[in-house]
Order: sequence, then structure tokens, then C-alpha cells
Amino acid sequence: VAPKYDVMNDVMSMGIHRLWKHDTMNRVNPQPGEALLDVAGGTGELARAFLSLAAAAGERRGDPRPASATVCDINEALLVAGQARDDTARWGDQLSWVCADGTTLPYSERCFDAVTISFGIRNFADRMAGLREFRRILKPGGRLAVLEFSQMTAPLLQKAYDAYSFSVIPNAGKLIAGDRESYQYLIESIRQFPDQDTFKAEIEAAGFSRVSVTNFSGGIAALHFGWAI
Repeated sequence: VAPKYDVMNDVMSMGIHRLWKHDTMNRVNPQPGEALLDVAGGTGELARAFLSLAAAAGERRGDPRPASATVCDINEALLVAGQARDDTARWGDQLSWVCADGTTLPYSERCFDAVTISFGIRNFADRMAGLREFRRILKPGGRLAVLEFSQMTAPLLQKAYDAYSFSVIPNAGKLIAGDRESYQYLIESIRQFPDQDTFKAEIEAAGFSRVSVTNFSGGIAALHFGWAI
């Protein structure tokens, strides 16, 4: 589904995922000279936003240090699609791409200022292994931002959302991306993902401090944010 990945994200969320990611990156608060690892980063949307916000912060402060962002994904086809985007070339060697498994990251300890992952953690075969890896590679004071589909706060809305998801999204995947099965899996994986409080406890168990939860659109998605202290 890589060639239609970004289009399908817009279709499934009616474009609202861009607002969720915008709020997520504002919470990360990128600064000049910082290094980001965007795990399961796909086509690099969050990584480019990180670099853009860090550059803007540098201009305001008169700090010329360039930030850096690495997009890490196990799916090489998504990385190739991201590198081909028109808004990638401007970042040059500030933006890098690595094909790797998020549960066994090819980095030494304490080498990133921030780790982000959007709509990818629920696909991990071992979530705790991934969360421990995120903790391992973050510098002291580093930030973790996990944006993921979650559980709605109102049961009646959850039922309506489930009906929409199972009837519309797989059919849209077939029509637009030519792949119904992948989007059927997506919906099923959302339903199997733990609720906000349960996932928060997992992040804390992996060693993160001051973990907070911000619900977006009534809990369709949630941002879990924690610190490596």
C-alpha cells in the first residue's frame, strides 16, 4: 500500500490525522541541534515536521545549529515512497532513512533527544521490547511521543465509530490502494490495542516518567507522552 499510504491516511481520517500530528509535534517542541528518531515513520511526515519546527525555533533564537531526524521503518517500500516526496529533498543530510525493526534498534544508548511513533506501536510483535528500546536510546531528559488509535471516551460514539470503521475503511482500501485485507487488519488491530490507561501503565513499566495522555477527537486517537529521566 506504500504508493497510496499518505492518500489513505487522509481518506480514513478525513484529514484530521494532520491536526493530531501537528499537536503531537508541538508537544515534542523541537529545538535547534536536537536529534529525533521517528520509529515506524513511514514516509517521514513527523520527521519533516520536526526539522521544520526546529529550524523555526533556531531562527527565533539566532541559533544556527541544524536539527537531525531519522525515519526508521521495517517496511522499505514506505521509506522509498517517503524519499521520493517533493518535500524531502530540502532537508539534505539532516534527514536520514533506516530500514530496521523497532524492537531491536541499531543505535547505542542515549543518542536521541526525542523518539516519536505514530500509528505504528500497535503493529509491534512485542510492544514492551519496543518501549524499552525507546527508553534505552533516549538521552536523559529525552521525550517519547506515541500517537496511536485508541478507545473513544463515550461508548455510544465507539459503537458508531466501529460501524464506520468496519464498513468503510476496508472498502476504501480496496478502491484506493487495491488492498482490502491490509485495511481490514488495521481496523482489527485497533480493536485489540489496549485502552489509554493500560497503555500508559506499559510505558511507565518500560522506565518512562511523568507519562501523560491526551485524547484527540473523543479518543479516536491518543497521544501518550513520557520523559526519560
